[in-house]
Amino acid sequence: MSAGTNWDVPQRKMESKTTDKNTEKPKLLSHGNPQVPKSEGDALLQAYIAAMPGWKQDIGRSIDDIVVSAVPEIRKAVKWHTPFSGVKGNDRFLGFHCLPSTSSYLFYGNSLDPVPPVKSKQKDVCYFHIYEGEEIEKPSLPTG
Repeated sequence: MSAGTNWDVPQRKMESKTTDKNTEKPKLLSHGNPQVPKSEGDALLQAYIAAMPGWKQDIGRSIDDIVVSAVPEIRKAVKWHTPFSGVKGNDRFLGFHCLPSTSSYLFYGNSLDPVPPVKSKQKDVCYFHIYEGEEIEKPSLPTG
């Protein structure tokens, strides 16, 4: 055995469950983001929204409603405990997550007008943060 190595220390078993046994709701990570498993489809994205803490849940539901009404062929997925929305050929154009004081929305691509105000280190990614008490103005969507 080499110096500084203790092979007799038992390895801790990592908790692999992503739900609270008592509530069957997704656990919240330390910063308030719901912990949901990687998946595709609407069901786990809705579980993520339902687990968003407090006022952030209403914001998440409103954003999802706006996206679904604007993009009927929407495809949804959850990866890295983050919900994503996209369309065939572009797996994501929107992602969101909870932070302690904000609900943050990530926009992928550069075709939005106006461009979201917060720049990212990643090229073609911008953020829009919503804080408690702010309201979402539903955009006027084209009809027919």
